Amino acid sequence: MALLAGLTVAGVALFGLIALVLVTATTSNNGSTATSSAAPTTTSAITSATIKTSSTPVARPALSELPPFVPSAGLGAHCEYPASADAGNPATTPRTGQVATQPAPIDLDIVTNRGKIGLKLANNESPCTVRSFISLAQQKFFDGTHCHRLTTSPGLSVLQCGDPTGDGTGGPGYQFADEYPADQFPHGDPALKRPVRYPRGTLAMANAGPNTNGSQFFLVYRDSQLPPAYTVFGTIDATGLATLDKIAAAGVAGGGQDGPPGTEVTIISARLS
Repeated sequence: MALLAGLTVAGVALFGLIALVLVTATTSNNGSTATSSAAPTTTSAITSATIKTSSTPVARPALSELPPFVPSAGLGAHCEYPASADAGNPATTPRTGQVATQPAPIDLDIVTNRGKIGLKLANNESPCTVRSFISLAQQKFFDGTHCHRLTTSPGLSVLQCGDPTGDGTGGPGYQFADEYPADQFPHGDPALKRPVRYPRGTLAMANAGPNTNGSQFFLVYRDSQLPPAYTVFGTIDATGLATLDKIAAAGVAGGGQDGPPGTEVTIISARLS
């Protein structure tokens, strides 16, 4: 899936993250630093905040921020998880229906062979997404899977994980609708295609297009530029960011700015803490 047109699951596929920008990609399931089927790929839409010339840097217009969260009247009222064709490892579908949106974040720890990544899941903003993520974790869906994509460009810096096939094309066999920040815009709003800043520490879903979230997700370790079409469903703690910084420091396998991590990253477990 692509992480963006880059965050696709396979080629971003968060994950050429996730071809969307991070996720401009083509991911089948999660494709974001952006999901699932195709790994997201970086595009010209993702650029650095400044352009360096032979003399002095030329500042570019400030990048827009993610919109403030405003809950809709039907937030979490009816979560649905219809079947999809990206079942790299078919999972039990989460329970449909209403999801509680209590404001307190839910803690979940991902343990990798490179260190621990602590997450705080924002069920108050993206409850259907959080329900799916917790369900997959409880089924041990992520255990033993590899984080298949790392991007290290100035405009897109994410690690994409959650694909059971390890090549950016897999998912859980179901999909679900986008939530925050896409739900802050009217359907078809051109602003959904304009990059905004996904800040360091953001946890988001990769996808292969609108409402195609699955199991692939991406972790933002440095401010990144992506359209607000990738569901944000939590944040990464300080320990997790330190782990991501070490992974990013090893670079992309074979060089370049987008591809498998230079050091293999395997999820040992993902559990509520």
